[in-house]
Amino acid sequence: MTTSTIEWSRIATLVADGVGVRQGDKVSVFFTDGSAMDAVAAFIDECWRRGAVPQVMATDERFDESALRWADAAVLEQAPPLEVAAMEWSDVHVSFRAMTSPLVDIAPARIAALRHGRGIVSTLRWQGTRWALVRVPTPTWAQATGLEYERLVAEWAASFDADWPEAAERMDALCARLAGARSVVIEDEWGRLELPVAERRWVAFSGEANWPDGEIATAPVEDGVRGVIRFPGTFYFAGVRVRDLELTFEHGRVVRETATEGLAFVRELLDTDGGSRRVGELGIGTNAALETSTGDLLIDEKILGTVHIALGRAYPQCGGVNESALHWDIVKDLRTGARASAGAGSLSVDDEWLIRDGVVQPALREASVARPIAD
Repeated sequence: MTTSTIEWSRIATLVADGVGVRQGDKVSVFFTDGSAMDAVAAFIDECWRRGAVPQVMATDERFDESALRWADAAVLEQAPPLEVAAMEWSDVHVSFRAMTSPLVDIAPARIAALRHGRGIVSTLRWQGTRWALVRVPTPTWAQATGLEYERLVAEWAASFDADWPEAAERMDALCARLAGARSVVIEDEWGRLELPVAERRWVAFSGEANWPDGEIATAPVEDGVRGVIRFPGTFYFAGVRVRDLELTFEHGRVVRETATEGLAFVRELLDTDGGSRRVGELGIGTNAALETSTGDLLIDEKILGTVHIALGRAYPQCGGVNESALHWDIVKDLRTGARASAGAGSLSVDDEWLIRDGVVQPALREASVARPIAD
């Protein structure tokens, strides 16, 4: 399968349904690369069909590379004014983010400054719009990361193919089951991380805010996270490759960080502001169609058998209160098998296993969405 064989109108309808596009809505649409244009065009057509008013902005990541080369750091840290204006104008926002080359050869401090400015826009998006992010695979990403493009696209397309209202009911049921939980533990041969979640809400993400979608999430108690978590292998964030990241937490804060690659960038992100060393989100992937670890956090966090934490800003709907310009999802693959990115691990909520020694347990599998593609 390639992007030319995808039924873009169906995906556009799902995205529009998820954010509730309706008559009279003002809809801002960003796209980061021309390779996402088929998806953008289909969504724009669907907005007009529904009587909404879409407006499109090219937020091409190549423009960011120019800013990183030439702009003063003080300018990089500011939110782009047209993007701010778009958020203030919009009822709905959708950003189509093509998976372009993962690497940018720029000083880490400058990339972190740019992320700070973009984080301000993200906060406005969360606070003031009904929003969705759509990650679109490309041959460029597959080549740069050594992945099979046809497999990447096939899994991505299959991840949309679900009865989302029915899946939402099953994910909501698991959230209700976990509502009284006090603690979550993530553990493997490298360490054990304890995240208190008492009196926090579990929320299902089931075809509304992110595509691909499929996860349940909560906000850990800000000052209670403790222990060690390691993310073996390679992932990319903001054009920087990070390898074998390990974080140590005490009283809710990262107090030690190590990595075999990308450590300077990690430290710049962790020092973004007063909330960036705390965990704002704990998420558990539920999409069974996604099996290949891509190195892209927005996709990998949805893989059934993975868990992720986000450093920085918390989801208010989960009861989290941590504030930060940063929201950095970091995915830990707990699975075994050829498509897993690391060794087996476990995830438990109080005394119930959701993933044990790399195997997804019935309680979590029953809440999964979509189906694996045939090999």
